[in-house]
Amino acid sequence: MTRSEERMHVGIERYETGHARLRKYVVTEEEQQTVPVRHEEVRIEREPITEANRGEALSGDPISEAEYDVTLHGERPVVRTEAVPVERVRLVTEEHVEQRTVTGEVRKERIEAELPDGEHKLPPTTGKDTPGQGRHR
Repeated sequence: MTRSEERMHVGIERYETGHARLRKYVVTEEEQQTVPVRHEEVRIEREPITEANRGEALSGDPISEAEYDVTLHGERPVVRTEAVPVERVRLVTEEHVEQRTVTGEVRKERIEAELPDGEHKLPPTTGKDTPGQGRHR
């Protein structure tokens, strides 16, 4: 006669519990800075002829046509941007281990013997040999 028992084997299985995602997107923000801007303006200046400047005033032709050009300069703000890396971001998973008690049902066969004289009754088997009694088949 064979007596059988079920044995419980507890293992683990890995399953998906969710997703985490990093998403990069672009936003535009307005930034203001104040910068000094210069420009040139022209004005007419008249000065009377004096003894100090008379030599310069008489150095050209007495009556003639002439032109004198002045180039004016100005400044305007110019904005340029450059992409500069400022930080790296990544997702890191951490593994945590916890202990869990698992309960399951197992089936076991029991064998009991009744002998005609009633004195040699075997105790119910537990799956282990009883010390000093040996195995009965």
